[in-house]
Amino acid sequence: MRGPSDLVYGAYERQLARSLPTENLPRHVGVMLDGNRRWAKARGTDTASGHKAGADNIAPFLGWCEEMGIEVVTLWLLSTDNLNRPTEELEPLVGIIEGVVCELAGREQWKINPVGALAMLPERTQEVLREASEQTADVEGLIVNIAVGYGGRQEIAEAVRSLLRAHAADGTSIEQLAEILDVEHIAEHLYTKGQPDPDLVIRTSGEQRLGGFLLWQSAYSEFYFCEAYWPDFRRVDFLRALRDYATRDRRMGK
Repeated sequence: MRGPSDLVYGAYERQLARSLPTENLPRHVGVMLDGNRRWAKARGTDTASGHKAGADNIAPFLGWCEEMGIEVVTLWLLSTDNLNRPTEELEPLVGIIEGVVCELAGREQWKINPVGALAMLPERTQEVLREASEQTADVEGLIVNIAVGYGGRQEIAEAVRSLLRAHAADGTSIEQLAEILDVEHIAEHLYTKGQPDPDLVIRTSGEQRLGGFLLWQSAYSEFYFCEAYWPDFRRVDFLRALRDYATRDRRMGK
């Protein structure tokens, strides 16, 4: 049974949603889903429980994004640095990621787009990500970039390698490439090619750093740091992030 505080909270959340200027909301939201391990530690449970709780919050979050007309969401689930974690932590985490990706794809509600150095991942994980992408290839609507085995520096290095290979195949010399190379050439080889850059990047758990997330794409992004651990991140927290974004004067580097 809902108490008076729940009713007040619900009324506040609805008022907040109605007050958002729909013409000034982000097209692309990047999220650093941080704090799962600390959430688990605070509750005296194991790390895997924290990762599972975090995974359970992903589908609701995507639903909130869909409600607000967001076009692209990038979720950072596993960094290249995370691949160096102890096996006893990494294996359950990878299994949880595989499970949530299968769940999201099974809904056939959102277009799943894996991004990252996928070759560094276990073969089973690569297969799950590939199948999720294929299963949702024809889905229209919200694009969900699943960043697994992702690192911003790694992405830029891979983009440059891809660019060099493409021009070498066309017979372009290094000297010729140096004359014409600009930022757009590199952007065409990023994992997120063809997508708008993130307008808003959210990091949960109170940490205030990028940690290598979308380094190239976030040059003109707005950042929002939330104290809540990711498993506790609520719709009202998301709405507050959107409200904060909507009130900012975006100068795009000017």
